[in-house]
This record gives sequence, C-alpha cells and structure tokens, in this order.
Amino acid sequence: MEHNQEVDSPNSVIIHHHHHNHNHNNNSMTMLAGNNNNNNYPASSSSNSPTTLSRYENQKRRDWNTFGQYLRNHRPPLSLTRCSGAHVLEFLRYLDQFGKTKVHTQLCPFFGHPNPPAPCPCPLRQAWGSLDALIGRLRAAYEENGGKPETNPFGARAVRLYLREVRDSQAKARGISYEKKKRKKPNPQQLSSSSSLPPPNGNSS
Repeated sequence: MEHNQEVDSPNSVIIHHHHHNHNHNNNSMTMLAGNNNNNNYPASSSSNSPTTLSRYENQKRRDWNTFGQYLRNHRPPLSLTRCSGAHVLEFLRYLDQFGKTKVHTQLCPFFGHPNPPAPCPCPLRQAWGSLDALIGRLRAAYEENGGKPETNPFGARAVRLYLREVRDSQAKARGISYEKKKRKKPNPQQLSSSSSLPPPNGNSS
C-alpha cells in the first residue's frame, strides 16, 4: 500500500495557471502526470491495449506542449536547442505551486506520519511519482521531436539527482517508502494494485 501514495491523484494532475511571474496566454494548461509506472515507456508489443497507448500518447503530447509554452513564456524566452538540465529543474520547481501532495516540514508534528490525524499548514508539492512519470514522457517526446539522446536535457544527471532527492525527502516527510524494483521481484498482486490504470507495459498473458 505504501508505494502507491506518491502520486497526486489516481490518474492525473491538472495544472491551472493563475497570475504568477509568467504571463500565460491560455487560460489554463493541463498536464497529466499519470501514475509512477509511466516512466517506463510503453513497449510496442501486442500485449498493450490500444486504450493504454493512446492515453500515454495523449499525456505525452500535452506535457510536451505545456513545456513548450513554458519556454515561450520564460523571461527571456528560451529555445528548445538552448534548454539545459538547469532549465528542466526550474520547470519542475515551477510546477510545485500546482502540487496536491502535502509534504511535512521537519518542524511539523506530523513529519514522518503517513496518515496525519489533523490538518497542518505544510506546503503542497508535486509528488515524486508524478514528476518521475512526467520526466519519462518528456524525455521520450524530446527525442521523438528530433532531439538527440546525448543532448536530451530531461536525461541530464542533475535532473536524475533532483528526482532522487525529491523521492528521499518526500519519503521521510510523509513516512512512506518507495520500493525499488531492482531488488527481488515484488509480488505480482502488489504490482497490479499499485495503480488504477493498466500497467503501461501490459500483462504477459
């Protein structure tokens, strides 16, 4: 049960832009962050259901458009070719204002408490699982849109380190643990119950 708590909502994170530093032309932008299993890109295999693939592709397209708009509204505006891992980190921190996951500070009495019994003033953040899935889709979209793997800013070491730091700090603050899939294979029942959507890689049957 613990490893499914990192996503902001069962299926998506809706990002609505209010008046902030960036003046956005559109009244809202939507980014679907999906579940944390989406960072494994769906393999093109007959076992994948068409609905799962189309959902993934739609999410990826929205995410890519959202990032493109962020670059255009950046001050000064940024072109994709000049985008670096540092700009990706700036984008991820910017998204925190739209997060829905309570991350307790060390001064909070509920720090490390997985099920706080009462409200607290701690900030809301983007969940690690949402960010991890988002970076997976943007990394794939970058290369699908002509970018070279070796210059992919979403695969930068700084981005990987940032995601690891977010994962570890949120695990401590929220009193949960994120299971690593490299150790012994978890129970198949655990995997199937970890998301409300079919796994992107499909079942082997």
